[in-house]
Amino acid sequence: MPFRALGLDAKILQAVQEAGYTEPTPIQSAAIPPIIAGHDLIGIAQTGTGKTAAFTLPILTKLATQPAGMRNRTRVLVIAPTRELVVQIDENIRAYAKHLPLTVATVFGGVGEQPQIRALRANTDVIIACPGRLLDLVGRRNGDFSGLQYLVLDEADRMLDMGFLPSIRQIVRQLPKNRQTLMFSATLSKEIESLTHEFQRAPKIIQIGRRANPAETVTQLIYEVPKHLKPTLLLHLLRDAQMDMVLVFSRMKHGADRIARGLEQKGIKTATLHSNRSQNQRLKALKDFKSGAVRVLVATDIAARGIDVDGISHVVNYDFPMHAEDYVHRIGRTGRANAIGDAISFVTPEDHGELRALERFIGRGIVRKRAEGFNYSAAGPAQTESSRGEHRPQQRQHGHSSPQRPAPGGGPRHGGNSQAGARSHGHRHFGRR
Repeated sequence: MPFRALGLDAKILQAVQEAGYTEPTPIQSAAIPPIIAGHDLIGIAQTGTGKTAAFTLPILTKLATQPAGMRNRTRVLVIAPTRELVVQIDENIRAYAKHLPLTVATVFGGVGEQPQIRALRANTDVIIACPGRLLDLVGRRNGDFSGLQYLVLDEADRMLDMGFLPSIRQIVRQLPKNRQTLMFSATLSKEIESLTHEFQRAPKIIQIGRRANPAETVTQLIYEVPKHLKPTLLLHLLRDAQMDMVLVFSRMKHGADRIARGLEQKGIKTATLHSNRSQNQRLKALKDFKSGAVRVLVATDIAARGIDVDGISHVVNYDFPMHAEDYVHRIGRTGRANAIGDAISFVTPEDHGELRALERFIGRGIVRKRAEGFNYSAAGPAQTESSRGEHRPQQRQHGHSSPQRPAPGGGPRHGGNSQAGARSHGHRHFGRR
């Protein structure tokens, strides 16, 4: 189905065409018509399938057809959990709305608030915001949302999780009840889904694939390794020239810095991305990673839902995630928009409980693999990798699995490790999330 069959405004279609996209992704094909028809909606699809365009294109179409008298008020509020995701959505909206007379602004912490206050007071058409800074500024009587027509909660599972739910409730109480509310996410549990009824009216539910599934184009591999050998194993794997654009996840901020220092000392260009970095430092890290100025970006989970970078060849879970949902979002940074990518996870004996929980969550086992030519019996310093920030009882150590052996309860989708340099696309799909 081409984009022109979805009922989009001609100016939006022009922007889509100029961007070189011809065919919508499944979540876009399914979500755009009911949004244009005015329904509240919950959209669930794997990371990298174009969810941003799925809500942006129909909203912009509806704004484009409104009379001039409806302007000069904030009509759209998009709330997202991280600054990186806010910036990404802002870039996408500006690209899609390039032929429309719309104003767009972002609101998030870590930067000066005066430009954001001016944008709120100017009744900017579209505001994309993180909840903390938005609540702070609105609480000081900046902004007027009395004319709001569209509310979008992006990454709804995280937005409605225990850390964000009170802020979201406070914000929503200040919005008109007569509005269209959209929620999008890669994962959405039944428990969290029940909370959506606070904010939506008889929402349509669009689900593409299983809720827990990572993208099918991502090859997932487990490397079982002792803690003290994780730094050495990472360096060993990075000898492969096909690992040309690598996103490494650390659980802790100081761990990310330690990993980056170790790689830099070995001559590997590396940048870091975590909450202790200033906004300018975070933007520079992403810019350098996108441009190829650095080969490796080491990040904490702040980046799992906010990085939209084409061509990431590998995601490495240096520290195995505590929550299965975080795993899905982390590895979704590669294999985006039908490209091929690899997700490598280091698993220590202490991680086996989380690994079993993850495999139950995604409904399949993950292939175990041993690194060729790597000395697993080598000794090393005890504290050379990022700390977990907690102490857990030692679990019985499992023996290393033979190469390509899946865990009980499921088998690999792929016969082996993908060629990371390959990029199989078919049709070029619109959007990157």
